[in-house]
Amino acid sequence: MNETAPMPRIDIVKTVDDFEIAAAQAVLAAITEALHERGKCLIALSGGSTPRSVYRHLGNLLLTQAVDLQRLFIIFVDERMVPPDDSASNYGMVKRELLSQVAVPPLHVQRIRGEATPDAAALEYEQEIEKTLSPFSGRCDVILLGVGEDGHTASLFPGTEVLREHEHKVQAVFVPQLNSWRVTLTLPVINRSRAVLFLVTGERKATIVGKILTCTHSNEDIPATMVRPDMGTIRWMLDMNAASQVPSERKLQGNNS
Repeated sequence: MNETAPMPRIDIVKTVDDFEIAAAQAVLAAITEALHERGKCLIALSGGSTPRSVYRHLGNLLLTQAVDLQRLFIIFVDERMVPPDDSASNYGMVKRELLSQVAVPPLHVQRIRGEATPDAAALEYEQEIEKTLSPFSGRCDVILLGVGEDGHTASLFPGTEVLREHEHKVQAVFVPQLNSWRVTLTLPVINRSRAVLFLVTGERKATIVGKILTCTHSNEDIPATMVRPDMGTIRWMLDMNAASQVPSERKLQGNNS
């Protein structure tokens, strides 16, 4: 993992509606670039409330832009230990908002089995990820991430041992703060991505976003600061509320909308 963070691109849009459209366009651009340069695209999707409408817009764009969905491959950043039809399932949300709209081949979508035990689900998913990553030189083309108010991203929470995982690509993790288990991609996978796209909205995230974007070194107390791609890029897409505590000099270094 790089100790020196690559300079992120920071895009700030005025409203949540504008954010959702701009974020979907950014994801489409990353997919299109991968298809053009490498003939296929592997994208890792996150759950949570922020990307929900983004996925809906993305589905529309994939259809209207006639993207070749036969060359698109989808994996998941993390999952709660619930069945796919549970309202808390990340896969379930993505299926409702995106996959129900677009004809991505089912064999190209690798979900984490939240209905299994955490260790079994992690072991199974790591085996799937190994096979999925192989044709992509071991690298995702783009990973979508969010940020919690405590600085967690994916299911990499402050104080959890998974932050020090260097060998496994997937790990089961117990989150004491939530008294629950998750399965998550680990930092070695995230930091090998060609592009990382953070999607963050809302005033409640402003403080942590400001801390992350002024942090010069990785900090286990703020796991999102540990996302430092070895050979990739980082882009932050924020609405005005989430960006309210980003220092003005960092805003100027980014490409604001």
